[in-house]
Amino acid sequence: MIRARILTGEAAEGSVLSLDEPLSFWGAFEPRTGVIIDVHHPQRGACVKGMILLMTETRGSGSAPGAIAEAIRLGTAPDAIILAEPDINLAVGAEVAAVLYGRHCLIACVTLDELARLRSAGRLRIAADGAVTAG
Repeated sequence: MIRARILTGEAAEGSVLSLDEPLSFWGAFEPRTGVIIDVHHPQRGACVKGMILLMTETRGSGSAPGAIAEAIRLGTAPDAIILAEPDINLAVGAEVAAVLYGRHCLIACVTLDELARLRSAGRLRIAADGAVTAG
């Protein structure tokens, strides 16, 4: 079993979208639709809405909290984001959305090896204690 370190959020479950490259939530992602719009990103056109998003790390700036909080407010954000490198910007944005809008996006971290193992799962369940299971 894999136990993730929860940065913020509640339990989540859903289909996996594994990104080949880091994603910026400011400029490479459209908060109104949940679609990746970066013309250079391998998963351009993919929608993150309701997904369990897997990526090694994010790319971008301190503007990411606003973009992820807006997507959470609109219901277009992933249900969870699992990273190998913690991202305080995403955690802050998710926490702001939880406080202001009562909506949640779990942000969690695992090791790089654990992330590689999770990439083959079609669906994941992340418990409030960080236990990550496939199915």
